[in-house]
Amino acid sequence: MTSESVRPGSRKCVLFDVDGTLIDAVDNQRRVWGTWAARYGLDADEVYRVALRTRPLETFAAVAPDQDPGECLAALHALEDEDVRSGVYAAFDGASELLGALSPGVWALVTSNYDHRVRGRFARTGLPVPPLVVDAAAVTEGKPSPVPYLLAAERLGARPEDCLVIEDAPSGVEAGLRAGMTVWGVNAPHAVPGVHRHFGSLRHAVPDILAFARAEGATAAR
Repeated sequence: MTSESVRPGSRKCVLFDVDGTLIDAVDNQRRVWGTWAARYGLDADEVYRVALRTRPLETFAAVAPDQDPGECLAALHALEDEDVRSGVYAAFDGASELLGALSPGVWALVTSNYDHRVRGRFARTGLPVPPLVVDAAAVTEGKPSPVPYLLAAERLGARPEDCLVIEDAPSGVEAGLRAGMTVWGVNAPHAVPGVHRHFGSLRHAVPDILAFARAEGATAAR
């Protein structure tokens, strides 16, 4: 799902991943995949390990090749929707301050999840939702393809080189780099290979993200 395009301009734009970047959903993801694995008699730790580095259909092919992928996906979606309704979520420290300080037209969410789940989680954590959300339904290719980030830049009327991507995962970092954008990593003890800058937490990155968004003229240094 995407909103209508924002009028083109020369401003800097910030594109945020959601899970693991703005919202701490690690325990939720592990629980959902664990429940899914138990349904198919699979080892939960192994399934989660594969799921961290692949998209759902690829995960099913790797861990449950004898199962119908459509049924596997339907079961996963049902579990994820229930988790949005009943799970416990928390925004990472600094997320509310950061998003509240950004003008609506200079940032977007770019997620491999679906719009209704993002909005449900944001409602639970009190985070503001921007006019533009690029979700899994908006693109035919997900991360690590650059397509989601390029679509967000296009919708915001920004050049890729004027966009800053905030990510926590290797697939998202790769997507941002392939899109020709500046990529900063957050919320990990060690830098994901390829990032232009690394911050151990989102809180530590807040001042620099805001400075990037407010920059004028030449592209901010990578």
